Amino acid sequence: MLALSGLYSCKEDFLDVDPQGEPKAENFFVTPEHAVQSVNAIYGNLREWKVAAFANLAMTNIASDNADKGSDPGDATFMNDFDNFTFTSTQFILADYWAGQYQGINLTNQALSNIPKIEMDQNLQNRLLAEAKFVRAYHYFNLVRAYGDVPLLLNPPTTGEELNPVRAPKEEVYQQIIKDLTEASQVLPASYDAMNIGRATKGAALTLLAKVQLYQKNWTEVMNLTGQVMSLGYGLTPKYNDIFRISGENNMESIFEVQALTVPGNCGASNLQWSEVQGVRGQFGWGFAVPSEDLVNAYEPGDERLDATILFRGETTPEGDKINENAPNPRYNQKAYVPSFVSRDCGYGKDQNMRILRYAEVLLMRAEAANELNQNAEALKNLNLVRVRAGLGPIESATQQALREIIWHERRVELALEGDRFYDLVRQGRAAEVLKAAGKQFTAGKNELYAIPQTQIDLSGGRLTQNPGY
Repeated sequence: MLALSGLYSCKEDFLDVDPQGEPKAENFFVTPEHAVQSVNAIYGNLREWKVAAFANLAMTNIASDNADKGSDPGDATFMNDFDNFTFTSTQFILADYWAGQYQGINLTNQALSNIPKIEMDQNLQNRLLAEAKFVRAYHYFNLVRAYGDVPLLLNPPTTGEELNPVRAPKEEVYQQIIKDLTEASQVLPASYDAMNIGRATKGAALTLLAKVQLYQKNWTEVMNLTGQVMSLGYGLTPKYNDIFRISGENNMESIFEVQALTVPGNCGASNLQWSEVQGVRGQFGWGFAVPSEDLVNAYEPGDERLDATILFRGETTPEGDKINENAPNPRYNQKAYVPSFVSRDCGYGKDQNMRILRYAEVLLMRAEAANELNQNAEALKNLNLVRVRAGLGPIESATQQALREIIWHERRVELALEGDRFYDLVRQGRAAEVLKAAGKQFTAGKNELYAIPQTQIDLSGGRLTQNPGY
């Protein structure tokens, strides 16, 4: 019922994960190499279509006021359901997102249940388990934000009841996320050697935990956690545009990225289509999830992030690509842009990492928490670090309410098209107001959560219940 699947077989390279030829459980989880391979498969799942592509973009960016469907009007018209909030529980994109997240959870649960049985180096074993806990928490955070109460599976299901669970209260899901991330942060290293860059770090676990606490409005915890992250040596990349180029992957600002790498002759190993789906239609990719005019108008004059976030039809990029003047859409996501000189042996943009957590968000989370705790000077200090990097002047003073709205606005333009805007609006209690103003058919009391996929309700024999209004 929850898109349960076996372990992917993996090659030795961390990035080289082949989803074909799943080994039988009785032949796996025997050697230390199996333990490493099982965790590599967990990372590999983060590149899967249902996790990284259409469903992800529809339910985060296109549903927000930051992006429109894009592409040609007649292509993938079902994506309009998320632009307009006209989807129903039978919309397959909802089922795809659900299945992709639970496939990742199943992989983490298999690793967490079986790696402890393997005789191996204790430090490596503990680290692998911590990595699995981090990714499991990430998947559950995606699920609980999207659907609210969701089934909470912590072991590979064996009984009929475990294979057909009911929804756990979202409070219980959040408690498990916090537990996983707390335990992971106590074990994970601050950094890795060059062969293991991209694995979850202590900073990644602490940052995601701070974000979870932000959603819970646990402001003191957010202050504590962001303070810990700030002591780990991260910093802002001097030029905003550099963050999102291939040359800027895993740089000083990066805290966690989904890793991608072209492997000629084995293209399935790195099949991350996040960039391809959003690339300029007819030139680089498919042209979906294009920046909205409302987002363009949100930037202040002189904000360097505008040109680094949005590719305009007819412009020439800093890397020398002339964007087609006759492209179907007036704007595209520049954060997903991969210059034409990069190899296309496996298709466009397959080398482009997907950024999940970065240091600028740590500063903005700290600013928001400090403001809620009436620590005005601390809030302004962290907010202004982000603004000045963008070429803007600092905010000298503001009331708590005014500063709250400034910080919310700063999150919008700093993290634009990175998947947080819709959920930010929901947690801020402004989703109906803002999205209706943007022309969307958003229904308050309903669309703050997505529909539980009807296919899952049917498969459960009605044990799964539906969210209100669907």
